[in-house]
Amino acid sequence: MIKRLIICRTDSIGDVILTLPTAGLMKKLHPGLKIYFIGRSYTAPLITACEHVDEFIDWDVLSKCSDQEKTAYFKALQADAIVHVFPNKELARIAYRCKIPLRVGTSHRFHHWLYCNRLIHVGRKRSPLHEAQLNCRLFRPLGVEASPTLNELAHLMGLTESDELDTTFARWLNPSRFNVILHPKSKGSAREWGLDNFSELIRALPKERYKIFISGSAEDGLAMQTHLRMWGSDVTDITGKMSLSQFIAFINKADGLVAASTGPLHIAAALGKVAVGLFAPMRPIHPGRWSPLGPRAGFLVLDKQCQLCRHDNRCACIESIKPADVILKLEQLNVP
Repeated sequence: MIKRLIICRTDSIGDVILTLPTAGLMKKLHPGLKIYFIGRSYTAPLITACEHVDEFIDWDVLSKCSDQEKTAYFKALQADAIVHVFPNKELARIAYRCKIPLRVGTSHRFHHWLYCNRLIHVGRKRSPLHEAQLNCRLFRPLGVEASPTLNELAHLMGLTESDELDTTFARWLNPSRFNVILHPKSKGSAREWGLDNFSELIRALPKERYKIFISGSAEDGLAMQTHLRMWGSDVTDITGKMSLSQFIAFINKADGLVAASTGPLHIAAALGKVAVGLFAPMRPIHPGRWSPLGPRAGFLVLDKQCQLCRHDNRCACIESIKPADVILKLEQLNVP
């Protein structure tokens, strides 16, 4: 029986969210288990908001320590197992050096053959499974015998420990309308729906029923400056105005969110909000792999092949999704 487990996921927000259910799954399988989650500094507010994670380890801070300090730190954790959900050669080497008894990694990385003692074949690119289910496969040596359903995983997110929303931001929300966040940009992590489509959506959303917020980084705000001026009083611009912890709290107080396959989409879904994902029908970025998981989450994607868009930054397939269909999906998901 394991008592202390380290989960390693040192990449982006969306990937981290779809790994959090593994912590909930491990808690169910191993009552009393203490879970350490290694992530990047900017994902800390998300990981610490998860009730299944006992302690966050900041890899950006720890990676700057000497080898001796890293080894001493990991030995002090007295972990029984470590699962490298995201391959990190240095973390695998440290776990090996610290002689953590069970060291699990994918067989698709050469350094795992050197440093891990349990290798799991996880072929992600062509798999029909969702990313969250693929993550669970790495936990087979810890008792996960079959892939959980997406519904089961959606109920294991555990995002219950988010910060309180600052009153300044809370005042922007309108309790008499559906507060919807539109997140047009993706920082290159997904094919985008396009600002012209968002413009049409903003015009079509009934203003007496919806209050519209535009989210994104400060950099996104600059890139959308012309459109933000054009949208004017129809929207509230929140780009670059909140820390991640406050943005999570804001999503938690809002009613819904529309975005491509980005971190905010997965945050909204995990918090139980209406979450509409806009996807390209292209492997491996299609919704079968990356759809948002939550009780009121859904997606839109064209039922066609997307081969012509594969080598282009723009995707005609995702841009062909109609704003009217987005509104319909928002209304369908908003049924109590």
